Amino acid sequence: MKALFRKLHERLRLANRRRLHRRNALKQTSYTAWVEAYDRIGPGERANFVERLTKLSATPVISVLMPTFNPRQEWFEAAVSSVRQQIYPHWQLCIADDASESPWLATRLAELERDDPRIRVVRRVSNGHISVASNTALTLATGEWVALLDHDDELREHALLLVAEAVGQTPDAGLIYSDEDQLDALGHRCAPHFKPDWDEDLCRSYNMVCHLLVARAALVRTVGGFRAGYEGAQDHDLVLRLSEQLTARQIVHVPHVLYHWRIHAQSTSQGNHAKPYALDAGRRSIENHLQRKGYAATVETLRTGRYRVRWKLPAPVPRVSILIPTRNQAGLLRTCLESMTRITDYPSYEILIIDNGSDQSDALALLAAWEKRSNVRLIRAPGPFNYSALNNQAASIAQGDVLVLMNNDIEVLHPDWLTELTSQACRPDVGAVGAKLLYPDRTVQHAGVVVGTDTDSHSPDFVRHAHRGLAGEDSGYMSRAAVVQTLSAVTGACLAVRRDRYEAVGGLDETHLAVAFNDIDFCLRLEETGLKTIWTPFATLIHHESVSRGKDKLPQNQERFQRERSYMLQRWGARLSSDPYYNANLSLQDANFNLKAVRTQPATR
Repeated sequence: MKALFRKLHERLRLANRRRLHRRNALKQTSYTAWVEAYDRIGPGERANFVERLTKLSATPVISVLMPTFNPRQEWFEAAVSSVRQQIYPHWQLCIADDASESPWLATRLAELERDDPRIRVVRRVSNGHISVASNTALTLATGEWVALLDHDDELREHALLLVAEAVGQTPDAGLIYSDEDQLDALGHRCAPHFKPDWDEDLCRSYNMVCHLLVARAALVRTVGGFRAGYEGAQDHDLVLRLSEQLTARQIVHVPHVLYHWRIHAQSTSQGNHAKPYALDAGRRSIENHLQRKGYAATVETLRTGRYRVRWKLPAPVPRVSILIPTRNQAGLLRTCLESMTRITDYPSYEILIIDNGSDQSDALALLAAWEKRSNVRLIRAPGPFNYSALNNQAASIAQGDVLVLMNNDIEVLHPDWLTELTSQACRPDVGAVGAKLLYPDRTVQHAGVVVGTDTDSHSPDFVRHAHRGLAGEDSGYMSRAAVVQTLSAVTGACLAVRRDRYEAVGGLDETHLAVAFNDIDFCLRLEETGLKTIWTPFATLIHHESVSRGKDKLPQNQERFQRERSYMLQRWGARLSSDPYYNANLSLQDANFNLKAVRTQPATR
């Protein structure tokens, strides 16, 4: 009966949480309202852009490449017009017609070339498809930079101006990209894609750059331009090859919607179902990229049309030490240990249970029983609860090459969770690795950490769990809840890291951050050394969230919490004010990738 009651209770909680999530979603800013408040270009905004034009430190010629094949006339005219109406005048439009059969097009192309010397046209005698046609357009380009524009899409009128500003701000940049949205059948703006700053791992999950893509022309030619055989993913393939020649700092994100991608039956704007060959081309592009980088990994296409990279474990397989601080709460610890040892298929791991002064008989009996196991060690560490110190103590005697920090309220769901975390942690450029954690009702508790100060709501929070409350099986905004990516931090409730990297930064900060924020601080310190924090949805576990240590909002914990919060703000300052892996156009009232709330007075962009 108890099991049945528990199951019914969890179903009710799940239904209530999903209902709340839907209700909150309905309260969010509509994109139409957001555009009106933050992205409208009226006479005042246009005058501001014209003034900014006079202040540019660099005025490179930007060659817009437009391959075309049997375009719909009104969409083609809109695309061309969007270039001709650019506030920035130093552009070139390079049109390569891929042997179109449209009778009106030849006449119109001749007119365009005659009327504006910045427009250059070439007509191919045979159809070569998008990659070959794009390369033909590239032969016409004389600009220092090339921008890509499909023949049925549109640029915003300030697009090339903001690109030129980015060039001036980062003179050695090699790749620039912007946010984008889509145009529906009535020409209305919809479906915005607000992107993070450059993230190589996210770009291995899907083409996070997409539109607007602008690259240094010499670099595009150096890497060989667009590759035939990768049609449908030719831009993704190009981005990966360009990125291999650049540092992260040389890949610049302009966080403004500069490109409208038109929705229609033949476009991939609504997914790759329109061009299924694009999925295979994308997978091969990522495989080639990994091979060129010298990485041992394979690539899978997910049912969502995204990709998963499986990283090969080093040989021999590294031993893993799982560190579990605990005090009493025998039921939670039993679930954690039993699920781990029953389900996990990783071949070499040990469990270190750090007992912080358990005094209840059921807990003591459980500890005594588990201590007898061959791969379990019990560390007795009585005294005040200091999560950082407990983990540091265990790490100092751990035998593993990889450490996994784990709360005693974690429940394992899938056999390969530890393989996924370990294979990610052993990568040469990775520091911490975090898992996807679900509430018992299977909604998301943690999908990585977003940092940032919400100036609109004046909230004191600067750390938020991404996608909190989302149904566990949902992909989230732009699949961000379902693909591997780089984030600012992950929770220490389940965090993997190579032992040498843990020791190199001094482990967790037990002096200033005994309980709160030690995981965030740890990830940021790893970042300072050049290592990134990875979050993976392919290690999914249940988290019975902080049941054993209590809540920071309880009166007895408030003083300690505020002290630790003040230390974080002092230590990290500007790094906590905004998050490069989120987007300034998204709300920080939560971290659920909702649009930024509309203020009473519209803001000039």
